[in-house]
Amino acid sequence: MSLQPGDASAASGATPVVVEDLFLTDAFLIKGRLVGKYHRLGKVLEDLERTFLSIEDATLVSLRSREVVRTPRVQVNVSEVLLAHELIDLAGDEAMRSLAIDAKTVRVRAFYRGGIQVELAGRIAPGAYEPSRGPSRRWFVLADPTIRGLDFEGNDDLHVLTNLGYAIVQKTKLSYVYDFG
Repeated sequence: MSLQPGDASAASGATPVVVEDLFLTDAFLIKGRLVGKYHRLGKVLEDLERTFLSIEDATLVSLRSREVVRTPRVQVNVSEVLLAHELIDLAGDEAMRSLAIDAKTVRVRAFYRGGIQVELAGRIAPGAYEPSRGPSRRWFVLADPTIRGLDFEGNDDLHVLTNLGYAIVQKTKLSYVYDFG
């Protein structure tokens, strides 16, 4: 597969692409549609037994150079994903529903352990980042996230990260968590 910067069909106003899901890695913001999504994104990520996520109609935005690459499909190693979000939310993620019911959320600040300095802040269920919240759970939901460390100015693709209602965060991608609970 060949990735070509600035797909000409997108520039000419061809058929618009529906973006359902987004994924943040330390190299790219990836927007597109997760192939074979049978439930809400949070459940799919927890149940995933594959190494790679297959994303259709993908737009990759480099966090370093801001170069935009469009491709019909890209395979993303799930271990590279810091956070995910479902942009089209028809029924509400089960984890978000449980956070809304559980008024006992705590504020946290968490830092990504990868190659870029990203800080996440928001509200979580108490101890959601710990294995005790379900030993097989690899992800937790961060409500009302604030993401710091990325330059969002003047980039509409990246700016979408400033207005998320929640983010599904991979526990193993964090190095430090300040729990204000």
